[in-house]
Amino acid sequence: MDKTDPFAPTIPAPTAMRPLLGLTVLVIEDSRFACEAMRLLCLRSGARIRRADSLRSARRHLQVYRPSVVIVDIGLPDGNGMDLIRELTSCDPRVDVVLGTSGDPDSEAQAMSAGADGFLAKPITSLALFQQEVLSNLPQDRQPTGLRELPDDSISPDPMAFQDDMEHIAGVLDDQSDGTTLDYVAQFLGGVARSAHDVGLEKAAAALAAKRASGQPAVQEATDLSGLIRQRLTQKLAI
Repeated sequence: MDKTDPFAPTIPAPTAMRPLLGLTVLVIEDSRFACEAMRLLCLRSGARIRRADSLRSARRHLQVYRPSVVIVDIGLPDGNGMDLIRELTSCDPRVDVVLGTSGDPDSEAQAMSAGADGFLAKPITSLALFQQEVLSNLPQDRQPTGLRELPDDSISPDPMAFQDDMEHIAGVLDDQSDGTTLDYVAQFLGGVARSAHDVGLEKAAAALAAKRASGQPAVQEATDLSGLIRQRLTQKLAI
């Protein structure tokens, strides 16, 4: 955009309290719970947020809009987020900041190798860490001026977003339960469970992932996980 254009929209300058003011963040995330956390972090930081829940949706969005920051979940329902990170970091003009995110700590090295500027490990609850990861990769002219006190706030997503995730993944399992689907279910639920501090669900997702990785049948693990999902949905009905 030509900054000398008198009709160009004015981009608000960042401030110490809202250091991401004027930025648009595209979050590519299939979990409602994780996306709600991102929404709260952006809101508290002054940034606008847009959401895509798949690679296909993200690419449609990027044909129309050019966000300032793109945060890419590594495990998505229609592919690997690494592919999109490579696309975003090799195109010209380039998005200012591209960050990977995952609940799998091994994904950080992969995201950085794919070209990401930084990485956000799930669960993402610290406002200070979120702001610092974005700001440290922004051009100097988009940085807030003066001293900035780091906030010590943590955000807590609405529990109803967790229930939305349970309904989503229950529908995925009802529609299909082949190997590829089970791999996605294990990855999705592992990340959601870590974000929601649901230890039982996290362990069951890890057991399914381990059995799938070993090449052995995972019928019992899938059944156990389905039972836990039904329990979580029953808890919602009881509220």
